[in-house]
Amino acid sequence: MAFTNSDLETMDSIIKRYPRSRSAIMPLLHFVQSIDGFVTPEGIELVAKRLDLATAEVSAVATFYTQYKRKPVGEYHVGVCTNTLCAVMGGDAIFAALKEHLDIENDGVTDDGKVSLEHIECNAACDYAPVVMANWEFYDNQTVQSAKDLVDAARAGNPPAPTRGPDSLPTWKANSAVLAGLNDGRANEGVQAGAPSLLGLEIAKGRK
Repeated sequence: MAFTNSDLETMDSIIKRYPRSRSAIMPLLHFVQSIDGFVTPEGIELVAKRLDLATAEVSAVATFYTQYKRKPVGEYHVGVCTNTLCAVMGGDAIFAALKEHLDIENDGVTDDGKVSLEHIECNAACDYAPVVMANWEFYDNQTVQSAKDLVDAARAGNPPAPTRGPDSLPTWKANSAVLAGLNDGRANEGVQAGAPSLLGLEIAKGRK
């Protein structure tokens, strides 16, 4: 997809937020990902040009961080935590079940382009293990069946709301724009921090 003049203006507005322009590499990569759904070679070249950097410098960042995708993913990108705690609490079983249910492997995309799947490392939500993420939004305390229900609803275009965060699940492209720093006005929706996350704080307050 060609980048419009409006896209270029948005990129320049992102760059202006930073005292050093090269600091805008990561948000700009999220922004170009929000346009095409993944970071294309053209997107990398454009970011390099706007920042007056070598293409290799931008490519190095795009290939290092797993949130940047170099090939198309689904409208709803589902990640299953398979790190230690989530794995022993059922994450491995969820991941295996979803691969079979969707008939795709790790980093695969369903034929309808609606859902993609990957195993992910710890997302700092161990108090809610096992955790599944969709477009980087949390779905806590999952089971094999609830994870299947999530991907089935996503394929039908009506995914359930995340456990914490916005009241409805944004698309992959929409959340890529948010990660670029573009305000979607939804920061205060839904539950921000659940009781398990706040328990330690409450215990500490009680000891004063």
